Amino acid sequence: MNVYETDELLSQYLGFHFGESGFGVSNYPLRCADICRELMAGRNLGRALDLGCAVGRTSFELARDFDQVVGVDLSNRFIAAANTLREQGAIDYFRRDEGELGARVTARLAELELDAAAGKVRFETGDACALGGQHRDYDLVFAGNLIDRLQAPGTFLADIHRHLAIGGTLVISSPYTLMEEFTPRANWIGGYTTGGQPRTVLDGMREILAAHFEVVQPPMDVPFVIRETRRKFQHTVAELTAWRRVR
Repeated sequence: MNVYETDELLSQYLGFHFGESGFGVSNYPLRCADICRELMAGRNLGRALDLGCAVGRTSFELARDFDQVVGVDLSNRFIAAANTLREQGAIDYFRRDEGELGARVTARLAELELDAAAGKVRFETGDACALGGQHRDYDLVFAGNLIDRLQAPGTFLADIHRHLAIGGTLVISSPYTLMEEFTPRANWIGGYTTGGQPRTVLDGMREILAAHFEVVQPPMDVPFVIRETRRKFQHTVAELTAWRRVR
């Protein structure tokens, strides 16, 4: 079974996006949206595409400023939850404490002052490596924790310019947790040694994106925490990079 279609992961991600932050680490989907807004200062805020949107927090946050935001994720469960939030403004989920113990909690857009933005968001199930022809001329494309979960990250990076307007901004955030169950070893763009030298995922991104993009700013670390149970948390540090389409 696809882990991203399970009740457990859905609940964890709803908590990750809309629940309380822990250990002094700020809400990751919100922080990523804030960075995108900072990068887009003074630029056109027409259309944004949130790839790997999960249950939608970054999409909703971007819609505070953008005229239209489209969130795309491969998980049917995640997109269904995001649409429930968009249409009903709230969703219940189980926050596990230990074993079968826990509590039902509710995520509400109104509590985050996101209810007004919901009307500018659309969610759809889709593969980031096979986007339809309707996905063109975006001013911003955000890919959060996505490239290390793609079957073919190199193909995605080589084609992503087709979905951005000239001058558009591409923001990629990832902890580069390469796993063969998601990305066959032959498709890795980094994370190995070649010619006796280490090649990182960032090296691979720079090489592939250079054909159409320029770097906007140095890479930055963005930590995040995902709660599994009351006593178990994942603490991860993603690297965020920003690129501008110039040709």
